[in-house]
Amino acid sequence: MIGIFDSGTGGLSVFREIRKVLPDQSYIYYSDIAHCPYGEKTREYIIGRARAITEFLMEKGAEIIVVACNTATAAAITALRKEYPVRFIGMEPAVKPAAAATETGVVGVLATAGTLRAEKYIDNRERFAYDVRIVEHVGQGFVELVESGNTEGKEAEETVMESLKPLMDAGADTIVLGCTHYPFLEKTIRKVAEECAPERKVTIIDPAPAVARHLVEVMDEEGIGRCAAGGFSISLHTSGDINDLKLKYSRLI
Repeated sequence: MIGIFDSGTGGLSVFREIRKVLPDQSYIYYSDIAHCPYGEKTREYIIGRARAITEFLMEKGAEIIVVACNTATAAAITALRKEYPVRFIGMEPAVKPAAAATETGVVGVLATAGTLRAEKYIDNRERFAYDVRIVEHVGQGFVELVESGNTEGKEAEETVMESLKPLMDAGADTIVLGCTHYPFLEKTIRKVAEECAPERKVTIIDPAPAVARHLVEVMDEEGIGRCAAGGFSISLHTSGDINDLKLKYSRLI
């Protein structure tokens, strides 16, 4: 069984990609919506939540755990790997492929404040983006849009515009989605990017497909079967309203 957790429903964007490569697995998904968003929380707070959720997922039978949250990965995955016997798969800041893809030499990064100040992100930026310009912006209100189901339309476009326009004005032609909630806004992000720079082809990079491929590699290394005995199943759990999570799952997946 594969355990997946996020601060809310954003991790479902990662689950969506994982299921494409592992369609017959059993999954357990935990949405920590009562403590969402993680972006402005302290590192110690996030580690505490990650420990509690990890123990819950292990009790339910998770053989491997995907930390489907950039902020939680940055804050907690090192501690989790030291303290628990299961393998953890985290979110990698997609700076390297973005630096390779840009033609203007400017890469825009949309992420939470916690991710942008994290050592892992800063290290990747310095190692892989030394020859390009990186412009960053917190996706203000993005998580709230996804959690409310308001991912398209005027309000969503106005909210996205505030954070995306500075990146487009700086010349970015490649946008990294540095939070797992953000792929659910990709259609709106693309529309706003085209409005800001109609003359420019913009590439949007979601790290989730690469995370899914890495998960398969690690499962093979650990001898964890790609197919569950009973075929596909998913068990949803949350620190909030389970009916709300089920509604979001049916809408987003």
